[in-house]
Amino acid sequence: MRQPVRDPGVARPLRAGGETAWAPDSWHSHPAEQEPEWPDPAELARALDELGAFPPLVFAGETRRLADSLGRVADRRAFVLQAGDCAESFSEINADAIRDKLKVILQMAVVLTYGTGVPVVKIGRIAGQFAKPRSSPTEPCGDGEIPSFRGHIVHDDAPNLVARRANPSRMIEAYRLSAATLNLVRTFTKGGFAALGQVHAWNQEFVATSHEGRRYEETAEAIDRALHFLGACGVNLASDTPTQQVDLFTSHEALLLDYEQSLTQRDQLTGDYYDGSAHMLWLGDRTRRLDGAHLEFLRGVHNPVGVKLGPTTSPEEAVAICEALNPARVPGRLTLITRLGVAAVTRLLPPLVRAVTAAGHPVVWQCDPMHGNTFVSDNGRKTRRFDDVLGEIKGFFAVHRQEGTWPGGVHVELTGDAVTECLGGAEDILEEHLSLHYTTTCDPRLNGRQALDLAFRVAELLAD
Repeated sequence: MRQPVRDPGVARPLRAGGETAWAPDSWHSHPAEQEPEWPDPAELARALDELGAFPPLVFAGETRRLADSLGRVADRRAFVLQAGDCAESFSEINADAIRDKLKVILQMAVVLTYGTGVPVVKIGRIAGQFAKPRSSPTEPCGDGEIPSFRGHIVHDDAPNLVARRANPSRMIEAYRLSAATLNLVRTFTKGGFAALGQVHAWNQEFVATSHEGRRYEETAEAIDRALHFLGACGVNLASDTPTQQVDLFTSHEALLLDYEQSLTQRDQLTGDYYDGSAHMLWLGDRTRRLDGAHLEFLRGVHNPVGVKLGPTTSPEEAVAICEALNPARVPGRLTLITRLGVAAVTRLLPPLVRAVTAAGHPVVWQCDPMHGNTFVSDNGRKTRRFDDVLGEIKGFFAVHRQEGTWPGGVHVELTGDAVTECLGGAEDILEEHLSLHYTTTCDPRLNGRQALDLAFRVAELLAD
């Protein structure tokens, strides 16, 4: 049986005002939103016992390395690219899909780094992004309703009551698929695939034949010339780790707290608790309440954490979130991910930035230009306009230039597949095209061409 994680013999940090000390299970005494209704408590207990016996998916040393990198972002010395699926699908965890998604992220990072001269911290929404919050507990189905789809870690997406029964054994499958994904990602990023000498090989066919692909090839050729020059100068590039390997860190929304608690362990080196499910975890706009279980859980783990701030976030709430999650004001500990919408970003972001800056919090500011710009098309499919996504990023950069702060990164949903889920872009995807290749299990994603185009546009903004 899984041993309880509470250890009363070790001192824990207190909240401001002397509130109860933290433990991995202390979230149970706080209101928990967006948690599934597991129908069988005994079945849930068995699954959590099994999870608790598994080794961590990521290690504390890796997580500290990410925290250090994000500290450089907070210090204006780096930029964050966080990208990947809206919700990973159990049926799409295969080598080709993982490789193609990684290619797009690597391409975007190369474009951003080469175009700006700024190091890029690469974080994937990968190897664990299986759960999704929902605005309603149910959705229409025929003449009735069924539970809303909450991700494959909870149940299947088929539109019937049997498929939508919450099944805790799916958490075990999510762990196994995350481990398999991580194994392949580490092979790709450390085994030569991610070497700078492979920049041409990353260009997928549907990108290579496009304007974005041709522009990328020009960048790749310039990198090749630089590498040949360094080689001619006697630099042994084959043994130079930065040109041969990359760090790709993992992240997901910390939504299922039973799952997160089961993978939380005390690091033997430091004595601190780390959630071994991912290097970075974030809270969504629906789970960031100050007295909530999700914030209570994240305040005690030493992973870098993020919080999505939507249009309803007040400056006072943003500062209170910072105080709760990073009272010691450690650079790299906390990322504030704004998702305000193209029409509101220049109005709503300045007071948030001013309040957090005035309170002395060294946060990473990151723009999520996707979620505030989602709408339902006339044919009933959720979508986003590329121009709106880009427009919110432009507004984000404009505000930070105005306030004298650093626009630290972007957080986007994308896929390596040639999907038709977001409108516009160089391909000029129209509403009538959405049904051609719309495969997401939840929200619409940028395809490879749109993602690469976005990277060039962001690089231009960052270089200005």
